Amino acid sequence: MIGRMKVAVAQLVGGIAPGSSSSVGSGAESGARFPYTRPLFLLLSPEEAQRAADHSSRPIVIPGQGRKGLLPWGAGYAEVINAGKSPRNEDQAAREVVIVESRNPTNSTRAKVINKDGESIEKEGSGFTFHYWALFDGHAGTGAAIMASRLLHLHICEQLRDIVNILQDYDVPPPICLSSDTEAVTAEGAKSSAHQGDWEPPTDSESRFLLEKEISHEYLVIGAIENAFKQMDIQIERERNSSSILGGCCALAVIYLLGKFYVANAGDSRAILIRNGDIIPLSNEFTPESERQRLQYLGCLQPHLLGNEFTHLEFPRRIQHREIGRKMLFRDYSMTGWAYKTIEEDDLKFPLVYGEGKKARVMATIGVTRGLGDHDLKVHCSNIHIKPFLSCMPEVKVYDMKKYEHGADDVIVMGTDGLWDVVSDREVADAVTRILSSSEPDEPNRFTLAAQDLVMKSRGILKDHGWRLSNDRLGSGDDISVFVIPLYGHT
Repeated sequence: MIGRMKVAVAQLVGGIAPGSSSSVGSGAESGARFPYTRPLFLLLSPEEAQRAADHSSRPIVIPGQGRKGLLPWGAGYAEVINAGKSPRNEDQAAREVVIVESRNPTNSTRAKVINKDGESIEKEGSGFTFHYWALFDGHAGTGAAIMASRLLHLHICEQLRDIVNILQDYDVPPPICLSSDTEAVTAEGAKSSAHQGDWEPPTDSESRFLLEKEISHEYLVIGAIENAFKQMDIQIERERNSSSILGGCCALAVIYLLGKFYVANAGDSRAILIRNGDIIPLSNEFTPESERQRLQYLGCLQPHLLGNEFTHLEFPRRIQHREIGRKMLFRDYSMTGWAYKTIEEDDLKFPLVYGEGKKARVMATIGVTRGLGDHDLKVHCSNIHIKPFLSCMPEVKVYDMKKYEHGADDVIVMGTDGLWDVVSDREVADAVTRILSSSEPDEPNRFTLAAQDLVMKSRGILKDHGWRLSNDRLGSGDDISVFVIPLYGHT
């Protein structure tokens, strides 16, 4: 086992994922249900697509070059392929405008809700539209990223259909309890209708079983998005063989719905909001280090998942056999700090979370802990599955547009880790502000110029010794994809 781990770690340090080869993404997916392409909204010709795939020159690609109005809201987008890390650009992107209609339009366009006075009222509705931007950072193949880029927004739409009637009555306080037919019921409402039937108030011993939590509209939308990610992951698993889906992907989606942004992140891509020059983080990165305690807790609860090869405990360094019986610092899932323990035989096993920073890996194999796909991923040269430790559930954050005033230069920036690995939030905000302030507010391509500048800034310039930033630091050799979404005028 130790020998296999050394090989795996050596490959990772060298930038090669265990089990990868030059054939991954170079034809293995040619018969897939979703054949490999760059994002459809780019409208690339075959010649443009071929130039975009050049690992040596790494041209920056933007949508509809020379064409106006390609992306709604005038949002900007830019991307660039990696410097040879993988045969293809494994990032994917999607931009959609989706109409959500009630699941039963013949009789469910009227919904009962309880207003602030406890009165039952009916509201008419016909559906709503949401705007959607998403980035999918693939790994070990392009299949999962491509499939998710084509289908995740449809899963979100499907989940939202169950709550169309509730969300349309946005000015009425949310109901306390929601039944499957979208009627809202409260204890007060039941009492007010008691004279219409043989209703009797519950006894004290029964009332505690009838209490219901108050659920806001926001949490209904969040639940729909979370469930959509789950259903997307299930579909990838179900169709991974028939659709030739390789690998997995991180997923970052921004949904604008009824005056609010819902930012759903599963992986290490990231989004920030820039408002009046201030930076508001809209997502967190999920890595083996940031989710160490969740991973260790699962390994402790279900030790069979570790295959008798790994330990859920963490030590400052690998333990040597001669150190059995000595004391060494450690921590488990319940600890943030470190304490001493006496080393035992089991502590010689390979750590569940190995390495630190960008080199941290789950079971010495994968550097992200949330995303879609990876159903067949195993520890190098073993039969130990890693998927149980990888969550498809996103963290969803909400930004209410109506609570703030936004200027013409206020934006949301979404980027895959190829951007954030080499530039800070502050550097991104300063670069965007500089580009936007130097252009006229009615310039149609200003946000594309900002996205293009961010990709250029993080890719760097090719010199004799590689891609370098302006300060001669090493630029990003990863795939880089960036959206810049304007906020002004869209409340």
